[in-house]
Amino acid sequence: MSGHSKWSTIKRKKEKTDAQRANIFTKIGREIAVAVREGGADPNTNGKLRDLIAKAKSLNVPNENIDRAIKKAGDPDKNNYEEIIYEGYGVGGVAVIVECLTDNRNRTAGDLRHYFDKYGGNLGQSGSVGFLFQRRGLVVVENNGLSEDTIMEDCLDAGAEDFEASDEFAEIFTAADPNALRTVRESLEKKGYNIASAEIAYIPNTRAALDLDVKAKMEKLLDILEDNDDVQNVWHNWEE
Repeated sequence: MSGHSKWSTIKRKKEKTDAQRANIFTKIGREIAVAVREGGADPNTNGKLRDLIAKAKSLNVPNENIDRAIKKAGDPDKNNYEEIIYEGYGVGGVAVIVECLTDNRNRTAGDLRHYFDKYGGNLGQSGSVGFLFQRRGLVVVENNGLSEDTIMEDCLDAGAEDFEASDEFAEIFTAADPNALRTVRESLEKKGYNIASAEIAYIPNTRAALDLDVKAKMEKLLDILEDNDDVQNVWHNWEE
């Protein structure tokens, strides 16, 4: 799958314990805070905020949590996050890109460097692995038993560039543009599709396979990265 097993990642998030789900709510809250700071608190005029509300609902974030995050975003003392992208290699040469929102870049960089070192990798410089990926819009939908032909027709009608389907889900690709992604997502929603995920993604150009004796280290690295409050997304080219 071109989306680096995105469906398995989504399912893991949905199956998190309550304590782990609180971490997901925190991450969404930070993204909402940045979106409100940049474009205002009205989702009708702030497309990025509208996208994040849809994302929050797909992850089963309660409406009251979403409303609370939007209201809190107006407090400048609680809305000083900056977006930083870190790049590095995990065990076995797996390329990893980590998207963060942090209010303390020294803390975040120190945490990530420790994680990579601990699990057999190394944190690199900006651009060290980015060339191994391409940026594309990625919408993941549950296929609900629909035929591949039906999904393809609906995706192309919605303005998608490409898609790949399996028995459980379909990955739909768009241009790496929030407006193009939003248009496809909203069109598929109107057609009744259950949107599991919609975001601008890093799609790997090549895959890295790992031997059995080091897979556990890679899994632990990905888990500890995703559990960090400052980390919003983790992309990699590991052939799981």
